Amino acid sequence: MQTDRPLWVPDAETLARSPMAQFMTWCEARFGRRFSDYDAFHGWSVAESGDFWTAVWEHCGVVGQRGGRALINGERMLEARFFPDAKLNFAENLLRGSGGDDALIFRGEDKVRYRLSWDELRNLVSRLQQALKAQGIGVGDRVAAMMPNLPETIALMLATASLGAIWSSCSPDFGEQGVLDRFGQIGPKLFVACDGYWYNGKRQDVDAKVRAVAKTLRVQTLVVPYAGDSAALAAAIDGGVTLPDFIAAFQAKPLAFERLPFSHPLYILFSSGTTGVPKCIVHSAGGTLLQHLKEHRFHCGLKEGERLFYFTTCGWMMWNWLASGLAVGATLCLHDGSPFHPDGNVLFDFAAEERFAVFGTSAKYIDAVRKGGLTPATTHYLSALRLMTSTGSPLSPEGFSFVYEGIKSDVQLASISGGTDIVSCFVLGNPLKPVWRGEIQGPGLGLAVDVWNDEGKPVRGEKGELVCTRAFPSMPVMFWNDPEGAKYRAAYFERFDNVWCHGDFAEWTPHGGIVIHGRSDATLNPGGVRIGTAEIYNQVEQMPEVAEALCIGQDWQDDVRVILFVRLAPDVALTEELTQAIKARIRTGASPRHVPAKIIPVADIPRTKSGKIVELAVRDVVHGRPVKNKEALANPEALDLFAGLEALKT
Repeated sequence: MQTDRPLWVPDAETLARSPMAQFMTWCEARFGRRFSDYDAFHGWSVAESGDFWTAVWEHCGVVGQRGGRALINGERMLEARFFPDAKLNFAENLLRGSGGDDALIFRGEDKVRYRLSWDELRNLVSRLQQALKAQGIGVGDRVAAMMPNLPETIALMLATASLGAIWSSCSPDFGEQGVLDRFGQIGPKLFVACDGYWYNGKRQDVDAKVRAVAKTLRVQTLVVPYAGDSAALAAAIDGGVTLPDFIAAFQAKPLAFERLPFSHPLYILFSSGTTGVPKCIVHSAGGTLLQHLKEHRFHCGLKEGERLFYFTTCGWMMWNWLASGLAVGATLCLHDGSPFHPDGNVLFDFAAEERFAVFGTSAKYIDAVRKGGLTPATTHYLSALRLMTSTGSPLSPEGFSFVYEGIKSDVQLASISGGTDIVSCFVLGNPLKPVWRGEIQGPGLGLAVDVWNDEGKPVRGEKGELVCTRAFPSMPVMFWNDPEGAKYRAAYFERFDNVWCHGDFAEWTPHGGIVIHGRSDATLNPGGVRIGTAEIYNQVEQMPEVAEALCIGQDWQDDVRVILFVRLAPDVALTEELTQAIKARIRTGASPRHVPAKIIPVADIPRTKSGKIVELAVRDVVHGRPVKNKEALANPEALDLFAGLEALKT
């Protein structure tokens, strides 16, 4: 789990100039406290939640009226309300910058590149705001976008939020039904789509899909030019209009912002939808803003003018997280398309040329770079890079080591974990603490994170459920179309009374860090012992013969047996020798209980649009149960590879 020495330790200069350290000192003076270390500071942030979030508001200079009360009903998570008297606007807080410096820098593979200054961004948002208002879009209306990660997408979100309307997005690679499963539930007043996008060097046509979705939604459709013929597509849609025509009648003028309650809805995000129609998770403007300010400013140490990058699509909550970087004055670096076109160096080329301070990506990407034999440490000048973050799935210990050996030896590596449910992180990086191999550094400020066993008792040195025992601002406001809150309560509060149960299988480390062993609903139970799938992947995916793996529990003879599916490297066959080598690796690296009963080769492994493998969907196929929403998958045809396998009948 860890080595004898940490991989990274903050030096004296880092500690002195860290915004986290400065904030801790500021809180000591503001509240008359003395914190011996970060752990004491974190304890205070949880115990005195109202004071802590007030401090975030004040120190970060949130624009708006805070009001007198910071927290009411704090002892009951479902009834808790932060800043019930406050009025603010999310977009107003993201658009405080001005001038000719870069606000957004964009690259669409090797096909398109451009940038917007702060003034250009503000002017575009102003024109969009006026155009949206002219269409009757206002407080509480929904704008739904099927868009690439473009500067225009950020601008449209900001214009929507400036009016108090609600933004919801997905990426253009979603299938028609996948888009309708999401946007069809929320009744948008405007549908936004691109005219095509680039992936792996090829133009991806979306015309038929956009027309079909627009016909079903029956609302005005705004077509954004990017990789196709926007005029022709808009003309083919009843109520279609191109972005240039949409804003043609409006000149930039000073922006107006609708200030609304702290809990006013800002975003509707969607669960993965692999076990049914996606849940529509509504997040507030105030909660999202404060939580993201805390994470960007203090946990990531972002400063005005620094470059922030996250490899994400508009269908993943990391896009929403990335967008909030504007609130601290960071320049956002946006990439759309394949991270391996024209080759595996493309994102590191971007990082070197634009001097990323923070490079965010997925654990799968880091593993792919490692397996591809790339060593950016020897090929790219990454002097500005000080923080690399990883999420999407647990980063293996070997992935940690590779970042320091193959990417940058003195970077802070922050594995982070949270998700769509909280549009942020429960556990993440900490610039005041060391980085240990295979460990997330610890819980976020203001979050009462713990690990509990099945009896609802805190545990150390053993695995359990990741929970949060006190209210926090970025809890969802509600689920859309859930008027009594039954789905919301069932999702997070059914397991433990008045305690958020996140659904991750986790473990505290001796260093006060966290290891995530996978989703708890995907844990394996051979012989009644719970095993995290990530523990198996951490072993088998380090073998050069194995490109990727997926593990499930199969019901078998009144018990559960572990089944491991492997996608092998090119020109590799699953021989008896390789099978035994895989089992030996798992036995010695994890435990004998982790060793699969069967190892089965497959040509592909199904995953969601954001790249997460779908263990539950495969488990359903293996047990002959229907998969309710294949539209949520990037490669739904891969599920067929797991149906009716003879190897699973004995």
